Parts: sequence; structure tokens; C-alpha cells
Amino acid sequence: MLISQELLLSYGADTETYDKAFTIFNEGDTPKYYYQIIEGRIKLNHYTDDGKELILAILDNGFSVCELLLFIDKKYPVNAITFEKCTILKLPKSNFVKLLDDHPQISKDINRFLSERLYYKYIMLENNSSLRPDTRIKGMLTYHKSFTEDQSKFSYQVPLTRQQIASLTALRVETVVRSVKKLEKENFLKIIDRKIFV
Repeated sequence: MLISQELLLSYGADTETYDKAFTIFNEGDTPKYYYQIIEGRIKLNHYTDDGKELILAILDNGFSVCELLLFIDKKYPVNAITFEKCTILKLPKSNFVKLLDDHPQISKDINRFLSERLYYKYIMLENNSSLRPDTRIKGMLTYHKSFTEDQSKFSYQVPLTRQQIASLTALRVETVVRSVKKLEKENFLKIIDRKIFV
């Protein structure tokens, strides 16, 4: 949990529950709230001019949603959509800024969190520029595993379908299926009951 629920509530956060496929904010909206996931998963996506969905990130319990935009005067470059029923803490921007002013250690923690995410985004961008599908998939899986504490081999169950992996890596589903099988043979990942573990 990036910021404790109790602290967020004490600064005026509301607890909201959204059904699956609910749009929390749209690309082009002005950031007005700090969002932190209590339960569920949210995808950050973008649609190309031809309507193809590109998933840029999938956020899980305890993570904040596009908090970096609260520090700059820019509009959201992505949509935030629930993958499943989600419970979220929603804190107005002005209250969030006051919380950070009152608690400098939390401000440092958020800076560290943002730095780590940017680091892994650079790695993911580098991998997605590769022409090799297995390199793209390995980079994306490594990025998602980086959010977890347990980094031991095969400890992370990837909560994504093959279609979602394709959307994250700009590959075709058939290519993802072939590459995942290849990566299993290379012992990079395991497949158990059709679930991927890295």
C-alpha cells in the first residue's frame, strides 16, 4: 500500500466501488483526484486511430493511478478502466498536496515509487522496440513482476490473458501463444493450468 488507507481517509478520501469495465477517467480529462486501489485491477489504455486498444499498464491492489499527473499541469494521456469490480480510495488533489506537505516521508516514498516505475518503463520501451516477440514478452512480464515483493523464480502468476499480453506488446495473439511456449522451453516461465508463472 503506497499510502495507508487510514491516512487517506483522515485527509478526506472517499471509498468508491466500481463495476467491471467502469471508466474512472478518460484520456483528455483534467486530473482532480489521487486514486489508490484497495481491491481489484485497473488497466491504463489508449485507442489508436483505427480503434485498436493498446494497454499501457495494469495496476493491482495498493497501487496509485496516474498520480504523477497531480504534480504537473497536463491532461490524462490514457484511460483508466476497471478490469473487475474495484474498490478505490479517491482523494481531492488539494487534500493530496496537503497530505504530502504534512508528511514529507510519504512524499519521498512517492518519489521513489515514481522513479522505480519510470525505470521499468524505460526497460519496457526498450524491449517493445525489439523486432523479436520473445524479447517484448520477457520485458513486459519482467515489468509486471517488478511490482511484487517476491522476486523468486516462478513466484508470480501473471494475471493476464494471451490477448492482454498481445495488447501490451503490440503483437498478434497467435505470436504471443507461440512465444510463450518457446519461453517455457527456455525455462523463463512455467505454464500451469494455462496460467503463466515467471
